[in-house]
Amino acid sequence: MYEMADQSWRDRPRRMSAEIASLTAMRVAEHARAHHVSPVTLVLHGGEPLLAGRDLVSHLVTSVRREAGPRIRVDVAVQTNGVGLDDSYIRLLGDLGVRIGVSVDGTAEDHDRHRRFPSGRGSYVAVAAGLRRLNSSPHRPLFSGILSTIDLRNDPITTYKALADFGPPKLDFLLPHGTWDSPPPGRVPGAPDTPYADWLIKVFDYWYPASGPGVRLFEEIMHLILGGVSPAEMVGLSPSTLLVIETDGAIEQGDALKAAYPGAPVTGLHVSRDPLDKALLLPGVVARQLGMRALSAQCQACRLMPVCGGGLYAHRYRSGTGFANPSVYCPDLIKLISHIRDTLHADLRPWLERGSTFLTGDS
Repeated sequence: MYEMADQSWRDRPRRMSAEIASLTAMRVAEHARAHHVSPVTLVLHGGEPLLAGRDLVSHLVTSVRREAGPRIRVDVAVQTNGVGLDDSYIRLLGDLGVRIGVSVDGTAEDHDRHRRFPSGRGSYVAVAAGLRRLNSSPHRPLFSGILSTIDLRNDPITTYKALADFGPPKLDFLLPHGTWDSPPPGRVPGAPDTPYADWLIKVFDYWYPASGPGVRLFEEIMHLILGGVSPAEMVGLSPSTLLVIETDGAIEQGDALKAAYPGAPVTGLHVSRDPLDKALLLPGVVARQLGMRALSAQCQACRLMPVCGGGLYAHRYRSGTGFANPSVYCPDLIKLISHIRDTLHADLRPWLERGSTFLTGDS
């Protein structure tokens, strides 16, 4: 978020106050009770959420659960860079029942290209130590997985192996945030080349026949191809079900929208005065609930639309037409989904007398 178009983080406190944490807990519980939502998923994100400190993390988690009451289950997860995962922090998160995801970008060399301490020293050694602690008994059940942002300069198979060596229960590869106005590295808007699909297909072809950690993006695409529904925002047509509470108490849409333009995630709402229900009435939030009706004409006419879903909402942005565009990754998504579909079709052919229209059709 520090390098995206929206730079509002500069004017916000680095950590949430105890007062804002308490108001956040009240608003989350209020919404869950009103709509009989259980479980509620609370994700501690950043920046680096562990820098908030043990007292604030404990206060926020216990406050949400206390306000929610015994009839509403609150599942809590944290996404961390792993540097602060010492034994005492892992024990605290374990006592609080918080699942832990760690962000790692591949090998030591590849990781340290992007993730450095203020001194310029790479963080890989510290992250690897935290991961080893997390993956040891009795902490292993807390480990939810590894998140890795794709860098085309990194070898795909080497990257996958480096991440899988940590023994995560799940891997998630993220496409770098970008738009038609500010394209991601190596992606020329409108060009037919498919550098990200080519990278991911190499990983898929290595991963698919092997036994290893699940890869969320591949599994969600496979699930959608076979007629399922995916909660993932990167693919599929499921409505968005998240809001962000910033450190100053501002209620915003998902922070991927910060890639679009300054103020893109802003709602004007605040936990001190507004229930979360108010967000449901805002045009930007409503647009995220409309499924295929919110897609561009090109996307609606595409055979892969039920699986692709137009890609991540933020990646569709283009000045002048807003979000009514295909993803800036459109050629990559078409090629990746088609490749996975064809692989599944080849495997299922012996057991299917007649495949579904989507499975057997041309893209």
